[in-house]
Amino acid sequence: MNRIITFVALICIALASFATTRKAIYIVVDGVTADNIERMRPPVIFDIARHGHYSRAYCGGKVGQYSETPTISAIGYTNILTGTWLNKHNVNGNSNLKPNYNYWTIFRIAKEQKRNVTTALFSSWTDNRTVLLGEGKPETGQLKIDYVRDGYDLDTLRFPHREHDLHIFDIDAEVCRQAAQCVRADAPDLSWVYLWYTDDAYHMFGDSKFSDEYVMKTDSLIGQIWDAVQYRQKHYDEQWMVIVLTDHGRDEYGYDHGGQSLRARTTWVATNVKKVNRQFAYPELSHVDINPSICSFMGFEVPRELEFERDGTSFIGRRDIYGLTSSNYEDTITLSWKCDEARGNVDVYMSATNHYAEGGHDDWQRVATVAASDGSCTVDVSRYPDAPVFKFAVVSAHNTLTIWNPRHPGRKVRP
Repeated sequence: MNRIITFVALICIALASFATTRKAIYIVVDGVTADNIERMRPPVIFDIARHGHYSRAYCGGKVGQYSETPTISAIGYTNILTGTWLNKHNVNGNSNLKPNYNYWTIFRIAKEQKRNVTTALFSSWTDNRTVLLGEGKPETGQLKIDYVRDGYDLDTLRFPHREHDLHIFDIDAEVCRQAAQCVRADAPDLSWVYLWYTDDAYHMFGDSKFSDEYVMKTDSLIGQIWDAVQYRQKHYDEQWMVIVLTDHGRDEYGYDHGGQSLRARTTWVATNVKKVNRQFAYPELSHVDINPSICSFMGFEVPRELEFERDGTSFIGRRDIYGLTSSNYEDTITLSWKCDEARGNVDVYMSATNHYAEGGHDDWQRVATVAASDGSCTVDVSRYPDAPVFKFAVVSAHNTLTIWNPRHPGRKVRP
């Protein structure tokens, strides 16, 4: 009898797990360095991490390589949104933005699913929606965000200018209030919350007691959203992924950012998700891992061409391979990777074109299949004398790694 009861209980647990609706929300806290967040340990952010995990991460792409990316706010948001670096998404600052919408944001991916996925954006700026997401534009498939609370920076009647730009903190308070209310009542499937004032505080006061104070006050605002998520999980058949992160670090004294110093490049991520893979604690955890991680958690289907363009690796689910690098020798390119579990094969795909960036299609060819445990593969590229770049995707059973290898500028192919 006890065995029967146990068996029935296990079935009920399995069915309950299967029935749970998944939701994801990520919160960008602008410009708070990893060393400061770790020193202050804001209680809400670290309570979220207590339920799951906290890790340092990085922004800025690879220094000195094709993916090097300035450590600037709107660039950081777009790294996160698209899972790509500047060389692809084309957002190179905070103004005069011209995103390359061929690299889909997580919101575009959500709306392209066969099932209905509701989305939400809570932000001071309208540009996050109208420019970075490209809502309503033909280039984004007429993307529509279901729940929108933004544009508060334009409302000078409700939010008149205050000393030290404290009206921006008032806006952040309204953004969090609206986000918490919407989560509690409507529970959008995918949400982005953007909080601005911490960056302003650091620009004015650098590393200081004033900046510390408003990091802690911002953390308290996030508490409203965290409470709403916990309410939903308690009262509804929902499982939520919460991610809190920052968009960039800062310079030595905390006033500025944009460069490639270690402090400016170092960011952080907190999540309530308990079951993460080794990518989360890997030194290469970065902005571009957020998009594929949300896709994995939400079970989003991603077109292969888009999968072959994303630069990140999911920290949710299995990770077979990681750490992909490339090197040149005469007319060959050698790809190298590391393995978490050295089982099975990997397929190596290559494209000698970059039509995708212009809305076209690349001719991806499988050039090799090797054992994952081999850890490397050498590809002869002598047949492509005019290719400006070689794009590679290494595909294992559970994850895909991508890399570009620009042609050596001085290499001539022998006749």
